[in-house]
Amino acid sequence: MVSTHIKNFDTLVVGGGIAGLQTALDLGDMGYRVAVVEKDASIGGKMIRLSKVFPTLDCASCITTPKMSAVAHHENITLFTYCELNSLDHDGSGESQGIKALITQNPRYVDPIKCIGCRQCEYVCPVHIPDMEQGGLSATKAISIPFSNAIPQLPIMDIENCMLCGQCEKACPTNAIDYFQKPEEFTITAKTAVITTGFDLLDVKDNVQYGNGQIPNVIDSLQMERLLAPHGPYNRVLRPSDGMEPDSIAYVQCAGSRDKSMGVSYCSRVCCMYAIKQAMLLSGSLPLADIIIYYMDIRAFGKGYEQFYQNAKAMGIEFVKAKVARIDKGENGSAQVRYELQDGSGIATTDHDLVVLSMGMVPGWNPEPICPVSKDSDQFITSIKPKISPVLTNMDGLFVAGAAAGPKDIVDTITESGSAAMEAAKFMSKSLMED
Repeated sequence: MVSTHIKNFDTLVVGGGIAGLQTALDLGDMGYRVAVVEKDASIGGKMIRLSKVFPTLDCASCITTPKMSAVAHHENITLFTYCELNSLDHDGSGESQGIKALITQNPRYVDPIKCIGCRQCEYVCPVHIPDMEQGGLSATKAISIPFSNAIPQLPIMDIENCMLCGQCEKACPTNAIDYFQKPEEFTITAKTAVITTGFDLLDVKDNVQYGNGQIPNVIDSLQMERLLAPHGPYNRVLRPSDGMEPDSIAYVQCAGSRDKSMGVSYCSRVCCMYAIKQAMLLSGSLPLADIIIYYMDIRAFGKGYEQFYQNAKAMGIEFVKAKVARIDKGENGSAQVRYELQDGSGIATTDHDLVVLSMGMVPGWNPEPICPVSKDSDQFITSIKPKISPVLTNMDGLFVAGAAAGPKDIVDTITESGSAAMEAAKFMSKSLMED
């Protein structure tokens, strides 16, 4: 099916995380018309799912939510959430003639015009499913708004788990439920585009030595973020398998990063710092718990990061220089960590109530075969001038920002997003003068 519905903008931003939000705001404030296309049901990306940020320990939601709201209410910015990008290329053959993107709007099975966000459909729904917004640690309804401060405040129906009982349709005061909603294709044309598709974590299910995700109390770092968040699944830190407060918590660093067997030979940069941040927060939540970080190297690269690391050691968090070889099931729900000490003293085994894996970061989006932009050997989008302007790609008019170009922290991501906005604005101004 060829789309005849065409929307025109100055810039297309692909990805609605913190990088995409900052890029869109900067361009919108300059007077450019911006379209933000996001695959999830809400903007906010990974950052809105975090508890706090390092090294200031500021609330992540307190930083991200105002930007989400500013984007949603900006007169020059249009949001397209729960969408799939089918193709992205130059509009025309030969030299750059702008950007053309073919996009599919996935069905929410809710009319966005009629819906008032009252959540009555969610309240009456009898079907409970795992809540992936909470790391799968709690349940949500088969029709629900993703999380309390989601933007837009529109529910989404999980049609695969819906039992078609009709309760949500009966409860909706505006008749917004539409069981027959279909995907809709449309086209966006723009002068420039910025890729801000972020990152994903390696799936622990692919990691044999760490239990393939079958050990109940071995979780990843984003699940721990939800446990630490004030609006998390349990409202406090509990062990997922039995609800016990853990007395011993271990962090396994480089769980996938710097490991050619996992296909991630590079350092993911932020793992050391977020593990230290989480350990400090845990020491406040569980002051009697023993917290150990197994590491190969601590890479505290940013401003204030080394002092942050030293503060953690002063708080009593134990740092063990070792390489964890494997994790097995222990007794009473514990996880048995087997590791080799790097001081040459040999191999040791320790049981922990809860183990957190600092999984490696991988690209959140694969441009093949959607977009002809080049990728590096690490599969992130190539920056053709990393020292002069790291946001430039091999395609004229297409720029990259944030973790789409490689692992980086929030500070560098926001800085790079501003640079991408300026490069896009410069490109459009240059094109206007040439015309």
